[in-house]
Amino acid sequence: MEQRVSLITLGVADLARSRRFYEEGLGWTPSPVSQDAITFYQLGGVALALFGREALAEDAHLAESGPTSGFGGITLAHNLRSKAEVDAVMAQAERAGGRILKPAQDVFWGGYSGYFADPDGHPWEVAWNPFAALGEDGSFKLEG
Repeated sequence: MEQRVSLITLGVADLARSRRFYEEGLGWTPSPVSQDAITFYQLGGVALALFGREALAEDAHLAESGPTSGFGGITLAHNLRSKAEVDAVMAQAERAGGRILKPAQDVFWGGYSGYFADPDGHPWEVAWNPFAALGEDGSFKLEG
């Protein structure tokens, strides 16, 4: 198996609400391959999909546990080039209806980060990492 991630799919309670959050609130553009039941966003070399939570659970043969069942053991990360950009994205997410989980702050590993949750509670880390480079296209590269 190659060492990479191609697609991250979030199970959402209300697809229309989630689309508004990501598109109107965060300013993302859906991919033309999106359909009525699933929305895709190209994120550099990775894509994000929004799919109904129950339909995703059924597709994966998992028992549905409800949208507020607690931490699902996964976070998503959006890295930026400066602390100021982190602050701006955190504010944008909150204005769009996201819930701030942890305000942006200097962190123990030498960077700066905060967390917000989208309308379905999926946690996003927004970070500036002095030990990683971002390409012009936003691609993330660990240094070392």
